[in-house]
Amino acid sequence: MTTAAVQKKPETAPKEVATPPATKKQPRLIKWSEFEKRYLSREDGYKYEWLNGRVEKTEYTMNPTQLYIQFNLQEIFMRLKTAGKVSGQLLAETDLFFFPEIHRRPDFAWLTHTQANNLSNEGVIEIPAFVIEVISTRDAAQKIVDKMRHYRTAGVQVVWLIYPIQKEVHVYSSQNLESMTVCMGEKLCSADPVLPAFAFPVSDIFKKAEEGK
Repeated sequence: MTTAAVQKKPETAPKEVATPPATKKQPRLIKWSEFEKRYLSREDGYKYEWLNGRVEKTEYTMNPTQLYIQFNLQEIFMRLKTAGKVSGQLLAETDLFFFPEIHRRPDFAWLTHTQANNLSNEGVIEIPAFVIEVISTRDAAQKIVDKMRHYRTAGVQVVWLIYPIQKEVHVYSSQNLESMTVCMGEKLCSADPVLPAFAFPVSDIFKKAEEGK
């Protein structure tokens, strides 16, 4: 089930709740309008997300060395869509709000056509039911935990964490994303119950196409 709520983006930067230690410099909090102007369209090899007024900067996971994963996932999705087994779109690097003050840019997010239409209205928040993140060696564990906490609280129903080096997919599902299954090799990786037809061997994610195909 997806949700939509008309909520205006905050006009002022949120106040810090905790008093920072005197010895540690805290990042300056900025309002959304400033983030949107300075960071949203920046192309410098980094991904910028806005979390309660704080700018989080990380290297793009979907760099050229990982593009084959994007090709595989989107080609599988389009084959299933052509066969009438899935609908909507599996979108890469889409700017989404999961709460009024939590902006994320998932590596992949599945959205229905209705959600896409709703997002054309100012201030509407649509929560994707299915999200995929490709995890690199540079992703700090705490940042992954924070992302999962945001996805869980927002009501995302299925999350895949893809680990290219290990060639594994960690599938989180069930209520509050409490169930986790490690998939590898020829084991089926499924987006059930959101997209039951989006299920295939993990090895299909990591295949590299032969030249000319």
